[in-house]
Amino acid sequence: MSTRICLVRHGETAWNVERRLQGHTDIPLNETGLAQARATAASLAAEHFDAAYSSDLTRARQTADAIAARCGLTPGFDASLRERNFGAFQALTYDEARARFPHDYHRFETRDPEFTFPDGGENLREFAERIRCTLEGIARRHRGGRVLIVTHGGVLDIAHRIATGKSLQAPRDFTIPNAALNWIAWNGETWSLIAWAEQRHLGRALDELPNA
Repeated sequence: MSTRICLVRHGETAWNVERRLQGHTDIPLNETGLAQARATAASLAAEHFDAAYSSDLTRARQTADAIAARCGLTPGFDASLRERNFGAFQALTYDEARARFPHDYHRFETRDPEFTFPDGGENLREFAERIRCTLEGIARRHRGGRVLIVTHGGVLDIAHRIATGKSLQAPRDFTIPNAALNWIAWNGETWSLIAWAEQRHLGRALDELPNA
């Protein structure tokens, strides 16, 4: 039996609106994000989940708590579900990062898997491995069950690539809206994509990238 996982990106934050890179910076939801979390919770109220997990950052915790309360779950908070560490780019807008670090920004924008952000950031290959190991660990723990995971845009980017076989370097051609529903499955050996970016329960939701 396959393990089905519903991945939810956290609701909107003020930094999402400003197109500011959050990474590991702990930013709470804004009013729109709190409303999105409630709407997502309502959309999942009829679903049964065997377990729930969330990034330990506040924006994900707030989203997870809203859903968990509606679905009768107690989420486990896990730092390995955090967004990628953007190092010196954190707290900058995309435009500010491009202007301040033009060479580094080009490597980031072109998805160089070996590029590591200055000041303690992760490279894309390390980040992808962290997410792959975390998702497989959760799937093994709940083999044949259904699991809710609340996390971040960059994590969802990796999850989609794992489920579809898209390379790390390929440009992203799929959306990652705040608070949308994304379903993947693991059969014990391989991942597959069930549904992506379901957002009928939402109004307009921001994407993870600045120009989307």
